[in-house]
Amino acid sequence: MTETTSKSIKVVFRVDASVDIGSGHVMRCLTLAAALRQRGCAVSFISRDLPGNISANVEAAGYPVFRLPAGEHANPDSPFALDAVMDVAQTAEILRREQEVDWLVIDHYGVDVSWETPLRPLVGNIMVIDDVANRCHDCDLILDQNLYEDMDSRYDGLIPENCSKFFGPRYALLRNEFIEARKSLRERDGSVKRVLITFGGGDSSNETAKALEAWRLVGRPDISVDVVVGAANPHREQLQQLCSELQNVSFYCNVNNMAQMMAQADLAIGAGGSTTWERCYLGLPSITLTVADNQAETTEAVGRRGATTNLGWYEDIDAVGLAAAIKQMINEPKMMRDMIEKGFSLMGGGTSTGAVLLAEKICQISHRCGLLERWTGDGKNVEVKLAQ
Repeated sequence: MTETTSKSIKVVFRVDASVDIGSGHVMRCLTLAAALRQRGCAVSFISRDLPGNISANVEAAGYPVFRLPAGEHANPDSPFALDAVMDVAQTAEILRREQEVDWLVIDHYGVDVSWETPLRPLVGNIMVIDDVANRCHDCDLILDQNLYEDMDSRYDGLIPENCSKFFGPRYALLRNEFIEARKSLRERDGSVKRVLITFGGGDSSNETAKALEAWRLVGRPDISVDVVVGAANPHREQLQQLCSELQNVSFYCNVNNMAQMMAQADLAIGAGGSTTWERCYLGLPSITLTVADNQAETTEAVGRRGATTNLGWYEDIDAVGLAAAIKQMINEPKMMRDMIEKGFSLMGGGTSTGAVLLAEKICQISHRCGLLERWTGDGKNVEVKLAQ
């Protein structure tokens, strides 16, 4: 455990990554963790040791990771499913050992009010990161960084009335590298000279291979292509071989300069999810395939606003259909320029980030809780809920 001062706000994240879950949940938590650490918070993670986890990356970033065993209950048909009773017991043991945890931050589709409420006596406040709005939460603050037509009423009846709400792409958890890349972003003219293909950390259905076949059908060796896969990608050796067979196509695994690669690209081909906001923030036109249930509504909403070309579910699109969409975008620079502006607009048009806003809110609530604790003389079990 890292050394902390008595005044440090202690934050613990409960989040998992795996081949089936992907790495996006952990990555966005790392973004918030960095903003919290910059403000003097002591941050650690609780993660289950599932196949394809990226706990080593979290530790390499300087955060302690409490690893839960994978367990025999893992369900490949429902990767987020967990044994709530066991998970609560294991998490509670860690929280008791850590003592006086100010915030428990949860980013997990398998967690709901039945998991959160038993742990409330062990923490000062609970924050939930969610984007499916399909279950009740016992939380003091909720983040849904996605875009939905019913955003204002989406969580009615699912969260406490006085829960602080952070909704919409303005609060997207973008890593600092994207903030820096935006400051020196070149002006795109709508032409396509470089394409970026990336489907996240796992890509269990191997959409990257489909995109490479589509690119072969496009037949534009004059355009450079960067293909990026995660270390957890089970197809990476095959994909590296496919890239070597195509002219002007480069293969990369587990890169640490994704913002730079997006800034250099003129067109992206990839999945929905958190990377949608990274592309919009950097004004990168994109073709998006939906590869998970939680991506569907947001990808449709972004597509309706003209900020991406939404091809729908990956199962319904083959390489021929994807190639046709790529050709259309290459041949329509005005469409590309419009998409750039609409992407910027969705993100609020400015350079402020959700991580900064949320970290400041977390610290603000914690400091107010601290004042009340001193007034009562016993802050351990004081429950403070503040409206946004």
